This record gives sequence, structure tokens and C-alpha cells, in this order.
Amino acid sequence: MAFGLLDNLHSISSHSHEKTRFSRLQRVGYAQRTGRTAFDRSGFEYEILDLYILGTCYAIRLEELVRAIAEHGAVRIEELIREWKSYLGTDCGLAQVSVSGKGLNIELFSGGQYTTSLVALRRVIERKERYAAIAKIPEQPGMPAWKDRRISPGQQMLSAFT
Repeated sequence: MAFGLLDNLHSISSHSHEKTRFSRLQRVGYAQRTGRTAFDRSGFEYEILDLYILGTCYAIRLEELVRAIAEHGAVRIEELIREWKSYLGTDCGLAQVSVSGKGLNIELFSGGQYTTSLVALRRVIERKERYAAIAKIPEQPGMPAWKDRRISPGQQMLSAFT
């Protein structure tokens, strides 16, 4: 009898472990403030925040990032080219503060959505921490546009095939 209970508890425990494992975000990179500067196409020098996502290095101009966080605006993510100095290349994506105000959501034009904690990012900007983890946002399964629409009581649903 006791062995049956232990087996049952073990199966419940492993099931709940599986459930929590799938609900977690997958860490795919980090943000780091190294104090490095980079030159843009016009020759102006900017301090940058380095983003390492899936082995690729991107940059955000630190001044623009601070402004975007304060105003809940968007900031561009640029390619970081390293030769004997660092240079800002083409725009690779956008980052903006999440609706909840707790994270910075990153969307790359090449595909993929990522996020990082705003608290951790602020600590990196203020040089209190060295890194802020970046996690991949799980892709939502495709949902037809009509599923979000509500039909009011007086409306009728029309079929495309009449």
C-alpha cells in the first residue's frame, strides 16, 4: 500500500516538474554595459549597451535607451561591427518597454522576440550589475484574426460561402 502511494506521489511530482519546465522562458543571451563606444555612419561616437543574442552581438545607443525607458518609447537595435574600433551598422530590430512596465521587449527583424527584466537592465545601466539575462519569448500558436472579434447581440455572422 505504501509503495503504491510513493509511486503515485512520484508521478505527480514529475508531472508538476514538467509543467513548470515548459512554462519557463529560455535564456538565450545577455545585455552588458562595457563602457565601449561605437561610431555611426556620420562619424559620431556613442556609448553603447551590448546585446548578445544567440551568439550574435547587437548594440543599443545608451542615450536612446535611457530616453526610451523614461518615456516608454522604442529604441532601435543596430548591428555591431568590430574592426580595430566598433562601428554601428544597419538597424536589426526594435526594443520597447513592455505594457506591464516590468520588461524590455526586443524584436529582431530577422525573426524572434526576446525580453529582459527592466530592473536588471537598469542595474546594468547604473553599473551595479554586470549582466542582464535575455530570454526568448515563446511563439504564440497562430490564431485566426476573426477569433478575437466579438459579435454584438444585434449582429449576424455572415458566411463567405452563400
